[in-house]
Amino acid sequence: MSSKEQKTPEGQAPEEIITEQHDDVEAVESDASAEQVDPRDEKIANLEAQLAESQTRERDGVLRIKAEMENLRRRTELDIEKAHKFALEKFVNELLPVLDSLDRALEVANKDNTDMAAMIEGIELTRKSMLDVVGKFGVQVVDAIDVPMDPNVHQAIAMVESEDIAPGKVLMVMQKGYTLNGRTIRAAMVSVAKAKA
Repeated sequence: MSSKEQKTPEGQAPEEIITEQHDDVEAVESDASAEQVDPRDEKIANLEAQLAESQTRERDGVLRIKAEMENLRRRTELDIEKAHKFALEKFVNELLPVLDSLDRALEVANKDNTDMAAMIEGIELTRKSMLDVVGKFGVQVVDAIDVPMDPNVHQAIAMVESEDIAPGKVLMVMQKGYTLNGRTIRAAMVSVAKAKA
């Protein structure tokens, strides 16, 4: 009897049994590989996620540091610019009493006396040249009348009724004010016009 003719007790030839068992083993292996993920693949995916997160954190950190450095650079430039603009503030404050003295001297000088004419002219020239020099460095005089009262550069010390000047405008300057590059060094003391009652 040949092997093909030999039958197992179940009535199957041995080749058929082997083929069935082989098919069953392949089916079990493919099911097992589909259900089980290779631990190396899972570890690689985990490491890639960690790498991406690390790169994002590093990029954010670098951007934050660049922004902080840019802000620091801008603040430093502004500080330097302010230091240059207002470095003379103390010096100008020391000059203000000298300018005030020259102004008072011109106010009290007897301009009708011809003997005093040369001295008055000298005081006027000295005052003018001093204002020209400090003007080159950004110092401006605040002494205009009939202008709106500005609390940034004026200090109102009186309200006076006036028909000639509109209410809220500077009527008289008692003491001149000065600004340095737009910053008030000393506010002008003024009287402000108000409407007649």
